Amino acid sequence: MKQFGETVAGYDIPVMNEREIRGAAGILFLFLITSFWKIIFGGDFIMIKYFIPAFMTDMAIRIFINPKYSPSLIIARFFVRKQTPIYVGAAQKKFAWYIGFTLSAAMFIHIVLLNAYGPITGITCLICMIFMFSELAFNFCIGCKIYGLFNKGQVRYCPGEVCELKDRQEIQKTSSTQWMVVILFFVALIAIGYFSKDYLSIKPQELKEVIKNW
Repeated sequence: MKQFGETVAGYDIPVMNEREIRGAAGILFLFLITSFWKIIFGGDFIMIKYFIPAFMTDMAIRIFINPKYSPSLIIARFFVRKQTPIYVGAAQKKFAWYIGFTLSAAMFIHIVLLNAYGPITGITCLICMIFMFSELAFNFCIGCKIYGLFNKGQVRYCPGEVCELKDRQEIQKTSSTQWMVVILFFVALIAIGYFSKDYLSIKPQELKEVIKNW
């Protein structure tokens, strides 16, 4: 029952399914960012006080018992059960989750036990969201990358091979023209927002009222 990683034919080290891990990161990110916005816009700390102990417990189960019994990973496994697994090394994932456990423990002490908030809790929460979003959106495990920096040449099967030094293929390179498109895109968005702010600030009406006014 107590182990870390799975034994899979063809892999001589314990591995894990990256699809499950990304799914679990998405689940946790959804609850964390919702809690964060409730604090920012409503001053409501109730959801974050429920989420932090759950998050810390989930991380503790992954590290100290077995990732197979982590609630978020179990739910994620159900949703990706029909997708072909993507195997990644377990060792670097354990290191990344130690970071998550440490951050969640710090938030637990500040927000739940001390019932306090401040720059430390805000920064800690933001770091957690960055780690989760990076995993979820870009398949880039920041904790795995940090682990690889201290264990060069020993880390295998990182998500997207981020721990290995390699040359980028042509399709991975970004040209100056592409970056110019990105810059112009955001400049256009800012300009539209500035010149249309009066119109965009008008409160929407129900559709039937709009049709009646026509």
